Amino acid sequence: MTTSKAAGLVRKAGDPQRATFLELFFDLVFVLALAQLSRGLAEDLGWSGAFRTLVLLGAMWWVWSSTAWLTDRTDPHRPVIQALVIATMVGSLVMAAAVPEAFGDTGLIFAGAYVAIQLGRGLVLVAVLRGHELQRTGVRGLFWYGLSALPWIAGALVHGTARGALWALAVVLDHTAGRIGFPTPGAGRTPSQDLVISGEHLAERYRQFFIIALGELILVTGLALSSSGFAPHGAVAFAVSMATTVLLWRIYIYRAGQVLAEAIAVSADPVRLARSASYAHLAMVAGVVAAAVGDELVIAHPLGHTPPAWIAVILGGPALYLAGRARFEHAVFGRVSRSRPIGVLALAALAPAMLPLPPVVVAAAAALVLTGIAISDAARAGRRPPEPPSPPG
Repeated sequence: MTTSKAAGLVRKAGDPQRATFLELFFDLVFVLALAQLSRGLAEDLGWSGAFRTLVLLGAMWWVWSSTAWLTDRTDPHRPVIQALVIATMVGSLVMAAAVPEAFGDTGLIFAGAYVAIQLGRGLVLVAVLRGHELQRTGVRGLFWYGLSALPWIAGALVHGTARGALWALAVVLDHTAGRIGFPTPGAGRTPSQDLVISGEHLAERYRQFFIIALGELILVTGLALSSSGFAPHGAVAFAVSMATTVLLWRIYIYRAGQVLAEAIAVSADPVRLARSASYAHLAMVAGVVAAAVGDELVIAHPLGHTPPAWIAVILGGPALYLAGRARFEHAVFGRVSRSRPIGVLALAALAPAMLPLPPVVVAAAAALVLTGIAISDAARAGRRPPEPPSPPG
């Protein structure tokens, strides 16, 4: 491919910045992925289950995030890029299908699909971007994904704690490489100008993934209600769960979720801001996954004793979400509203008092904390004009 043809694959400043229908199509796979992760956590509510869920979520998130950055830098209307996105979608679907037994019989399928996605995509980019400066980005990716392939595949060939340790190493390696610019012998680090072209596109993609996460929460809640037989206590728990879902959406969108694109545009370091927003969303999505487990448990068993592990997900899910939301707010405005850390502390303080109470009451307590934060946001909006983004320098 000539240099001019390679240049035609790269997104230009004047190109449309909205996400494409293909990218939305790609996102559908992650409804299944998040549902599988929440189901796996529900079946193993302990430190081991939480660790495994976090490792698998880290891998799934990196596939999605790296694809979002790919379509931000390249033109997703080009057939080659569309083929890459579709191939990544198929590989992601295989990973999602393998999630329930990823630490069992399907470990090699999960790890193999992940490695195939990253190395295959890198090989294609190196080939089609020949002669363009972005080809070096593909070379850097191949180097680092080749390194992380070793613990991914080695972990798939062992069992138990060894697999968890090797896969955690692989996830940390991939995420760290991305944060430091994939430094590669002979190719150096990826320059900032090679990473972000459209803040509007990235901001929209993060919002869309968060909506996908809420969609998984709604899916789990609806299925739990259906399985409950619409018993009165289950219906009350369903109402509490839906209120929590609405509050998570409301707190997200006000106001950092609305102005992320503007924040990236005015930031002195848009790449750092985009990365910070990425990990803030990862924390929020992890909180939503935990909240989905809590909702399922509460609707299925609204009354009776609440085990400590149930309290951990019912209260811990919203707390983790608020922690991620606080980081997101700091990335956009350079400050954190007091209601965010106060909410996290309130949820933590409530945990011991919830032990003798039924699950539906625990869920209602979490919803009340989120309601207080939403009211605080509304009061702030009523007293002051809209705050412009002011990301930290």
